Amino acid sequence: MDGKPGLRERKKQRTRAAISEAAIALFLERGFHQVSVAEVAEAAEVSKRTLFAYFPTKEDLVVHRLADHETEAARVVRDRPARTAPLTALREHFLRGLRERDPITGLNDRPHIRALHRMILDAPSLVARMERFKAGAEQALAEALRETAAVPEPTARLAAVQIVAVQWALAQDNAERLAYGESASERYAGAVEDAEHAFALLENGLRSLAPRE
Repeated sequence: MDGKPGLRERKKQRTRAAISEAAIALFLERGFHQVSVAEVAEAAEVSKRTLFAYFPTKEDLVVHRLADHETEAARVVRDRPARTAPLTALREHFLRGLRERDPITGLNDRPHIRALHRMILDAPSLVARMERFKAGAEQALAEALRETAAVPEPTARLAAVQIVAVQWALAQDNAERLAYGESASERYAGAVEDAEHAFALLENGLRSLAPRE
């Protein structure tokens, strides 16, 4: 077995991608709340029943574009080189994403990506759906930490919550700046500085928050 998906699975993947592409094109053209599921199904040339078989909710049509990233932090931890701390691997991965303008870091100003970020930020139901995505990322990362770093369950869960929250906040800050006018090149140095500071806080705790005199 070569591990490649079979014909039926490839057809399903193409159908899923076609539905999502049609949906996002309509959403970006007319607005997320102004497009019905029926209109998406018509544009993708599938029935509503077929559409819902692939995407249970309207919001899933958008979040599908980020699906591979839900377990990304967990994959980074599992695939890290020997004797490399999980946090070090995650920090380097995020910084590489900034350099490469990976959309998941928020630092990508291509018009299509910028418009997609703006649409998500402006739609409360999409923001709420992204919170479920975030919870899935936390769970996957906690499992990876338990399995590869011999971290007990409470520690793994709390560490995962903090790490994902920091990455999420960094990406949102970048996306908001770019969605409303700043270029990726203009933002890059600040994005790196913020990321370095954020991962330093994760590594060293909050001891730098000195008590009031």
